Amino acid sequence: MTADEGVCAVRPGTDIGRHARMLSRVHDALLSGDRPPASPRRLVARSWERVRAHGVDPDLGHPVVPLPAAEVERRRVASPLQRVLPELRAALTSVADDASHIMVITDAAGRLLWREGSAQVRRRADRLGFTEGADWSEGSVGSNAIGTALAEAAPVQMFAAEHFVRSHHVWTCTACPVHDPRSGELLGVVDVSGPAHTVHPTTVALVGTAVKLAEASLWRQHEGRLDALRGLAAPILSRLRGAGLVVDEHGWVAAVTGMPSLERVAAPRADRPISVHGVGVFLPEPVPGGWLLRVEDSARIRLTLDLDARPPRAVVDGSARWVHPLSTRHAEVLVLLAAAGVAGMDAGALSVALYGDRDHLVTVRAEMSRLRRSLGGLLLARPYRIAPEVEVSAPDPATSSFLHRSTAPGVRRLRS
Repeated sequence: MTADEGVCAVRPGTDIGRHARMLSRVHDALLSGDRPPASPRRLVARSWERVRAHGVDPDLGHPVVPLPAAEVERRRVASPLQRVLPELRAALTSVADDASHIMVITDAAGRLLWREGSAQVRRRADRLGFTEGADWSEGSVGSNAIGTALAEAAPVQMFAAEHFVRSHHVWTCTACPVHDPRSGELLGVVDVSGPAHTVHPTTVALVGTAVKLAEASLWRQHEGRLDALRGLAAPILSRLRGAGLVVDEHGWVAAVTGMPSLERVAAPRADRPISVHGVGVFLPEPVPGGWLLRVEDSARIRLTLDLDARPPRAVVDGSARWVHPLSTRHAEVLVLLAAAGVAGMDAGALSVALYGDRDHLVTVRAEMSRLRRSLGGLLLARPYRIAPEVEVSAPDPATSSFLHRSTAPGVRRLRS
């Protein structure tokens, strides 16, 4: 990574005042259409492009009214980051207070949920609208460490006139996204903000370390919940006749029986089965704290394509019945895959069968991604095919009115 692409807004030894004045001239020149005395950092340039596309006013006054206190509290209770507040406070709050900064924690949308640190800086932030419940995304308040960290999915430090809105030029901010270590899901952003003259490159490492500690704590809590789930799993799995697993809500495996051990499967849902490669299709049942996934020796899953219903639908029968409405394109895909059998079809073959050429690979992959989210483990990839454990009942192409109306070349060939 070049220095231009670096996270830090200033280098050690930089004359802060002179650098701030130069950035102000760059800001004014770019907004007026003049040639700037220097180029902004690439990260800042990308952010400004996005912000101008959003139509943010650089002379923005007070931002949008923040969320009501009751809604902020509801989001705090629902946020997984509430469980790591002690770690974040221990790492950042006292440091922020001593250094005339505030620590801010947002949700994944950029809404401020917690704000702690210097009382004097909090009062300055109040005048800016930088308060609990405020939306600090780029589309709301322009380029800033929080919103740009969300947009870039990376740590960001922003100094003085690198902020798009002029009233923010007296600030420096350093932000880092926090992710759920189980799923990779973005949970929010941790930010340290203060007066512009307090900018320092070491703040980037400080915030990044605090986020790593928080993510490590989330992982330890996850392992504790898996341990508790294992105690519940033992008597449940001992009663199964075939293979089975007990997993948490994200698909992390607590215990298995009748099959090789594995670490994770797809996140279970009540309305779809899950396929485990080399083992079979599992039927999900909720248990306290997670899911039981089981394969009975006698269990069979049947997929019925009821295409002349309105709308067309896929009916899955196992230990229970699931009914999934289908779009016309998804119905055609399932008919083609049913006809292809275990050999399946790759994206190119499906493109030819659906559109008559191989020019729609991106569209085919997107459609298959949506269809697999609906039908879960019934559909496999590389190549796309219906899982071999599934019995398929498809309509006769010669008599089905739905298939008779289809214009897909592959379906027309089936009819003939």
